[in-house]
Amino acid sequence: MKTLPTKNVVIIGATSAIAKQVAKKYADSNNQLYLVARNQEQLNIIAQDCQVRTDQGVNTFIADLTDRTQINKMFEDIQDKLSSIDVLLVAHGTLPDQKNCEQDVDQTLRAIAENGLSVINILTIAANILEKQKSGNIAVISSVAGMRGRQSNYVYGCAKSMVSTFLQGLRNRLHKSGVYVTDIKPGFVDTPMTAHIEKKGALWASSEQVGQIIVESIQKNKQTVYAPFFWRYIMLIITSVPEFIFKKLSL
Repeated sequence: MKTLPTKNVVIIGATSAIAKQVAKKYADSNNQLYLVARNQEQLNIIAQDCQVRTDQGVNTFIADLTDRTQINKMFEDIQDKLSSIDVLLVAHGTLPDQKNCEQDVDQTLRAIAENGLSVINILTIAANILEKQKSGNIAVISSVAGMRGRQSNYVYGCAKSMVSTFLQGLRNRLHKSGVYVTDIKPGFVDTPMTAHIEKKGALWASSEQVGQIIVESIQKNKQTVYAPFFWRYIMLIITSVPEFIFKKLSL
């Protein structure tokens, strides 16, 4: 495998199915990894796997990413352990139950905190670090769900839309500093998070496919990436449907 032009790779939400694949690919290219998750046992498993694949170090950190204090401690540890951040991938998140959110404000706010506000907290701190070092790549897994509010998942979509808008502004701000910002928009991905959904047809991708797309997109300094690519055209159609028609659809 071709060696990727990175040195220190930070993956937040490293135990998610897609993030695991990304971590393995960077480890296979002999990069140093810093992996963050909230489940110690699962994090240890992926860290051990990656350590076998690379001659560089594999650091880990346990954190509840909705806790601002823990995020601050995480970045303190990152700066203590790493000389720089060459790649930062934010990959954590949850898939809330839309019907439950409709009946429970606390669940709605929790879903937005987990999928939106926590990401913005991380990005705000990371942006200042990378802006100062004048280099690096920030990549975030958002979702095509954030491109139009649909009755089936608008709470999740709201959080992802917020993240994508934030990334647009961040990209504009950091451009002059030599920092690249990539918004990864997966469609349907076969992961444990979507285990309850029936998976049929060519629209579904594997976590390994999406992981490869992410690594290649970061390497090429891309801005907005649909994973797989055909979701760009699917979402172009969905976002073009007039509202008076769209609101009648059961999507």
